[in-house]
This record gives sequence, C-alpha cells and structure tokens, in this order.
Amino acid sequence: MLILLPPSAGKADAGTGRRLDPSRLSLPELTEARAEVLTALVALCAGPEEATARAALGLSEGQRGELRRNARLREAATAPAGRIYTGVLYEALDLAALPPAAERLARRSVLISSGLWGAVRLTDRIPPYRCPVGARLPGVGALSAYWRQALGPAMAAAAGTGPVLDLRSGAYAATWAPRGELAARTVTVRVLHERAVDGAVTRAVVSHFNKATKGRLVRDLLTAGVRPRTADGLVGALRDLKYTVEEQPAAAGRPRQLDVVVTEL
Repeated sequence: MLILLPPSAGKADAGTGRRLDPSRLSLPELTEARAEVLTALVALCAGPEEATARAALGLSEGQRGELRRNARLREAATAPAGRIYTGVLYEALDLAALPPAAERLARRSVLISSGLWGAVRLTDRIPPYRCPVGARLPGVGALSAYWRQALGPAMAAAAGTGPVLDLRSGAYAATWAPRGELAARTVTVRVLHERAVDGAVTRAVVSHFNKATKGRLVRDLLTAGVRPRTADGLVGALRDLKYTVEEQPAAAGRPRQLDVVVTEL
C-alpha cells in the first residue's frame, strides 16, 4: 500500500543534522527536476527583489524571514521529513510515538507531496523551507504544472501493484493523477464533519477536522499493521477500524472516492 500525504505549511524551525544532499533523497528519478526547482527558489529568495519573491511564494511582509531561510537551503541543516512537517495532520499522526513495527511500515508506505521536492519519504533528510505548490518560480513557472510533467513515472513506480490511499489536498493532488488500472487501485478520502444545527443534521468539510482525521486514520492503519492488497481490502480495513465510510460514485478511470464522516475530533 502507498499512502500519499500533503506537506504542511508548519515546519520545524531548523534541522539538526548534515547539510542537504539531494542525491540521497528517495525517488532518484526526480533528482534533475528537484535541482531545477531548488536552483530557481534559492536564486529568487537570494535576489534583490524582496517584494517579488514574497509575492511569488504568497508570503506577507512579516514572513520575510522565510526568504532568508530559502536562500540558505543548500547550507542548512536537515532532518527527516517526518520531523520537518509539523502541521495538524502530522500532530495527529504522531510519528515519534508509533510502535516500531508501525514506524517501519510508515517508512515503506508513506510519500509526502512537496512543491520543492515533488515527493519525499519520511526518512528523507530535508531542511525546513517555504515553497507552496501554488508558487510560480522564474524559469520554472507554475509548480503545479511543472510537477505534473515530472512526477508520473516516479509515482507509478512507487505505487507498485498495491492500493494507493491518496490523502493529498487538492493543490497537491493536481500534480499527479493516477489513470487507468492504477486509478482503479486508488482511494481518495474526503472528511465530513457531521453535526446538528437547529434540529437538522448538516455535513461540511472543515479544514481542522479534515487534517486531524486524516492523520489519525493513517496512524490507525499503521498501528493495526494493515497491508491490504486491493482497494476493496483498504476500504474494508477502514471500516474494520470503526470509521464511518461512505463510498461515492466515481467515473470510469478515476480513483474511488470515500467520505469519512466524523462527529468530533
């Protein structure tokens, strides 16, 4: 099983180990593409046009420190990606507290999407950075379009022959979409918060519930040691773990769509 996660805007303040070595990252098919994006990002953030750089990365004036951080990415200390990302999903996943068997399964199963790196595994050593997939970089252009051209073969190889649980947010999902037989093995998840309002039951997508539930869902799968061989097995495993799962109609050649309904965090 391959589990695809989004990155988080929240990241560790600093790495703790050796400098970045792109040649040691997983998915070596992406090495050249990563180098092109890294070069463009560093040049943009080290250049004299601060306002232009902030606009390209969607940063406020108060976030200008992110430009200085990006300008030094090649010299910055690194840490495993699983420690770099610190947002709501990763807090709920709580990788540091996983039992050893679940941690080993996570290392083999999880890929994290990234506007800078394309995709990385939890153990890949990267520095903290700011490079959302919605950014446009000089010489590279829109990152979402750039990665759509580069990610296909690497992601298909990572998926292998098993099911894919795609928990990426929309912007990152746009960088790679499985097709054909691989799409039939892919399951996407939407989290709906159900609550009573004025006597009526309503359902809505709420960002915090969405991220926290996805983190807990992955944690539960890993802790249970779930290794489904098919998409049906994956859906069944979620139900066995007591998640309220409703499958939605999906077009031929498109991933299966699940709604996971929650009433509380």
